[in-house]
Amino acid sequence: MRSAGVLMPVTSLPSPYGVGTLGKAAEEFIDFLADAGQTYWQMLPLGPTGYGNSPYQALSSYAGSTYLIDLDELIDQGLLKKEEVTAVKWQKHKDAVDYGLLYNERNKVLKLAADRLPLLHPQEYFDFAEREKDWLKDYAVFMAIKTAMKGEPWQKWPQELRRHDSWETARKAEELAEDVIFWQRVQYFFYTQLMKIKNYATKRGIKIIGDLPFYIAADSIDVWSHPEAFEMDQNNNMVYVSGFGPDGAHPKGQKWGNPLISWDHLRNTGYDWWIRRVDYMSRIFDVIRIDHFQGYLSYFAVPANDPDASNGHWRQGPGLDVFRKMEERLGGKQLILEDLGQLTDELKALVKESGQPGMKIIQYAFDPNDPGGYYMPFQYEKNSVVYTGTHDNDTLIGWKEEKGNKGRIERAAKYLGLNKEEGFTWGMLRAVYSCQSDLAIVQMQDLLELDSKARFNDPSGKQPAWTWRALPGCFDPEISAKLKEKMLLYCRYNWEIKEKSTD
Repeated sequence: MRSAGVLMPVTSLPSPYGVGTLGKAAEEFIDFLADAGQTYWQMLPLGPTGYGNSPYQALSSYAGSTYLIDLDELIDQGLLKKEEVTAVKWQKHKDAVDYGLLYNERNKVLKLAADRLPLLHPQEYFDFAEREKDWLKDYAVFMAIKTAMKGEPWQKWPQELRRHDSWETARKAEELAEDVIFWQRVQYFFYTQLMKIKNYATKRGIKIIGDLPFYIAADSIDVWSHPEAFEMDQNNNMVYVSGFGPDGAHPKGQKWGNPLISWDHLRNTGYDWWIRRVDYMSRIFDVIRIDHFQGYLSYFAVPANDPDASNGHWRQGPGLDVFRKMEERLGGKQLILEDLGQLTDELKALVKESGQPGMKIIQYAFDPNDPGGYYMPFQYEKNSVVYTGTHDNDTLIGWKEEKGNKGRIERAAKYLGLNKEEGFTWGMLRAVYSCQSDLAIVQMQDLLELDSKARFNDPSGKQPAWTWRALPGCFDPEISAKLKEKMLLYCRYNWEIKEKSTD
């Protein structure tokens, strides 16, 4: 079934509180998608971020970011007073997230709401805590200790606290009992609001795509509480870390520094740790994007103490075995396999064998040095997902304005018959929507026709990452009407859209 959607990070939604949240703007975005005949909202990972603010380096695979909790919702519930929220100047710029400000101020306000929770919603909270007990208490203890340690990574904590099951850790948790309760209660706020948005999307006929990172942050509850799932020594130090082998651009390779998953251990335990992550995500999302699918085929291991990746080596990943075990336990899941990068014959074969769609990026097409047109839109398989770009790509306007892309832009103009009347962005969207890929996803920045200043992440680190925010009024009915027209024209319209309730 042909369909379409929009990639929009929750943090990028308009909000008066410095960052997008799971509140009214999220519902308005769902309405925008429904009005435009879309089927999917693709999100980035929603976990609490650490240093660098990357959602792909979250402190937990289960917990949600407290930044995404909507404060107006807490006001409506009587958990906060309006003046307590407006007393803080939440943003310096409406179009960018100030993570430093959020780090310093957000939890102070949430603490007020958390303290009032037992008076207003005690049973709902207790039900949540019981349902999520497998991860919630450990996460709350981890965050309470981390806060007491001034945010230091757990590897720098006193030796006796580096093991989550030690007597000293248990004693510390008792000492910090009030803080532990706070971190549990704010997760209740997050999860309740997330499920409210999920239910609203379902009522409108919109499905949500989540994102499962391949690598786990070293400074995370996952590694601290489950060191056996990673390649760690007896002192819980990393033995090997993630990276990429030497190439022309990086003669010494790339050392990324994430702990490596111990696939031998996971295989011997039926991949239980990994499958439980997928199971949790399946309760929230309709589709799961599998990040870095290449890693399931092979991954690069770098000695943890080496200064670079020169002495690293490639290892074989678990292949489809982990996905088969997942299907045995959880049933079939709708996935999107991120197979970008070095698309080898082996990787292509693995994607095909899985039966799940891989990804295509329109910005990778139109290479003047590719006479065979391998990456051209006419080559896209039906069982694939085409993007204008991912979170790591520039916007279409930014891509056009990059000097090094002149040859690609000229070829695209000739191939697509781009013209001023249609405009560059909508001409490129035509290429995306008209190709034979079953699903087409576009960045919200491209619908708004924004330039490189709205790029969400640049892996080269040339500009601030993860900060872009849409301005109030961005869900323009003229854009949704134009988008709906394209959906009908290219047979991607969502015929399961439901009218907005007037209740």
